Amino acid sequence: MDARTEISSLGEFGLIDHLTRNIELRNASTILGVGDDAAVIDHFGKQTVLTTDLLIENIHFDLTYTPLQHLGYKAVVVNLSDIYAMNANPTQLLVSIGFSNRFSVEAIDEFYEGIYAACEKYGVDLIGGDTSSSQKGFIISVTAIGEVRPDKFVQRSTAGQGDLICCTGDLGGAYLGLIFLEREKKIFLENPEIKPDLEDEKYVIGRMLRPEAAKELIDFFEREDIVPTSMIDISDGLSSEILHICKESALGCVIYEDKIPIADETRNAAFKFELDPTACALSGGEDYELLFTVKQEDYDKLVLNEKISVIGFMAAPEDGKKIITRGGNTFDITAQGWNAFTI
Repeated sequence: MDARTEISSLGEFGLIDHLTRNIELRNASTILGVGDDAAVIDHFGKQTVLTTDLLIENIHFDLTYTPLQHLGYKAVVVNLSDIYAMNANPTQLLVSIGFSNRFSVEAIDEFYEGIYAACEKYGVDLIGGDTSSSQKGFIISVTAIGEVRPDKFVQRSTAGQGDLICCTGDLGGAYLGLIFLEREKKIFLENPEIKPDLEDEKYVIGRMLRPEAAKELIDFFEREDIVPTSMIDISDGLSSEILHICKESALGCVIYEDKIPIADETRNAAFKFELDPTACALSGGEDYELLFTVKQEDYDKLVLNEKISVIGFMAAPEDGKKIITRGGNTFDITAQGWNAFTI
């Protein structure tokens, strides 16, 4: 049996020293990191972008099937995705956690391994945070800080009529991964002797447990001198996100079902559960791809990037928000994405 170190043996400051002993700083904008009363950053004339996210055990994640290292990685990625959705580059991160005495130093180390792996991959500096005891459950608060040139940041409210609607990657996979994991959890709770059978669903389970943020898109925009007219990250499902852009930009939209990017692995997983892959993409959430609009004249640049799909266009407000199916039928788009306050 692995040795277990009680967190109480280190104390709060000892734990912080332990977790931050190997921090590497990667950004010139990080003037002072962990180790003082506060961090100091200087973005040298660029605008500062801030976002924060709260993750609570059994609301946002389930430790029955979520490895702590994956959880640390994902906690970072979901915040970086919001920074990228502003067409900005993330530079610093603050992480605060609350945990009960059921967690050992080794368990918290594992969580931080995931945080450091994400910081390394995305070139972000961990510059501070806080730790606290929690009566039950694991609580994670992450604040991400980024930088953007004043003329480059992108909002949800600035799409134009006739703009192309685009998204990165593929959709619906994370939701199918969650369905598989929840099914195996139920079977395990009923009979702990049965080994999990994930049926080679590595792709969709990976999309759920260890997503990636769409950093390459922001780099692509920079190279090709594209500034999207609006952008949002896909955390609550495609339908909810496009409706946010429509509402904030006071426009309608048309999306084509056959243009929505869905991976073969996601399609096959959906069929196993007798689910419609399109419904999973529209309502599933947690894909952390980017949904954005661009002017039609940028189309020739977009086709250079195989990870971008053009799925529709922004319409006049009186035309409503529509999806045209493969069979040519037209339906209203409704928001059926995940809502944190309906549990």
